[in-house]
Amino acid sequence: MKLIRYSGNPILKPRGDDWESVAVFNPSAVYHDGKIHLYYRAVGEYYPYTSRLGYAVFDKELNLIKRVQNPVLEPDWKRWERSIEDPRVTVIDEVFYLTYVTTPTPSPPGAVRRRLGIPKPEQSASPRTALAEMKDFTEFERYDIITPVGADERDVVLFPEKISGRYAVIHRPANWVGEGYGSKGPAIWFAWMDSLDGKMVEHTLVMKAEVEWEGDKLGAGPPPVKTDAGWLLIYHGVDKNSIYRSGAALLDLKEPWKVICRTADPILEPEEDYELEGDVPNVVFPEGMVVIDKKLIVFYGGADKVCCAASVDLDEFIDDLLVKGNKGL
Repeated sequence: MKLIRYSGNPILKPRGDDWESVAVFNPSAVYHDGKIHLYYRAVGEYYPYTSRLGYAVFDKELNLIKRVQNPVLEPDWKRWERSIEDPRVTVIDEVFYLTYVTTPTPSPPGAVRRRLGIPKPEQSASPRTALAEMKDFTEFERYDIITPVGADERDVVLFPEKISGRYAVIHRPANWVGEGYGSKGPAIWFAWMDSLDGKMVEHTLVMKAEVEWEGDKLGAGPPPVKTDAGWLLIYHGVDKNSIYRSGAALLDLKEPWKVICRTADPILEPEEDYELEGDVPNVVFPEGMVVIDKKLIVFYGGADKVCCAASVDLDEFIDDLLVKGNKGL
């Protein structure tokens, strides 16, 4: 079952001549008090390729209510942050948490470097993922890096409630590949956290690429949504032609490292101009998801350039996944 694109896509485009003039993409979302709060990655220059987080508010029909003029989260050089990327917002016990990617050596995507003649950095540090608590919608208290030492980490999402009294996490360590890790390419892993100011522990492989459209690389999208059938996880896969598509999986409610079923075919793939052409062509990259009036709304980045939305009836989507999905892969 495919997601249906919002007719008003893209919902956010670059604007101005400074911090969000080049690209706005990879949005996360949370629904609160009848409004959708969107946090997105914004870039204002290709060199240095510094990302910051922007903030916008929409109503349930995806009409834009507010878009703030300044970034709500910027790199902290004292923490060796040169870039703030790919936000994911999770609400646990009525507290809002944000995971975000940070790196001390940000660089434009390969497609941009080739187009503009920007050389690839001679040395680069692996990205890591940090955690912050949101004090209100525009103020944050940073915690620390939560990913394992030495792990090349993006796509880290918290579950929206504790499981067996512990915090639960999905993550994607890109360099955990090979025979010792059980996957030839970057895969989706589960881990526990005993406190949110600590590190992830007790890692378990959840999903690796299995079908052609997933290629050799998977990564989680938005934080999982709890349903009667299991935890609904939206994820992305990257094929051999570097095309980013989206799929869905149901994870066991009590043992979320166990896959109940997953989509055999993508639920969203690049088709529209704003997905086919941009800073990184052929990309749909989901990072936000809300449920409103039994409708699942997924927010995604199009071609690393714009913010978009797509939706589907949640009950119908789950039923279709259970019937047509690949079991236990």
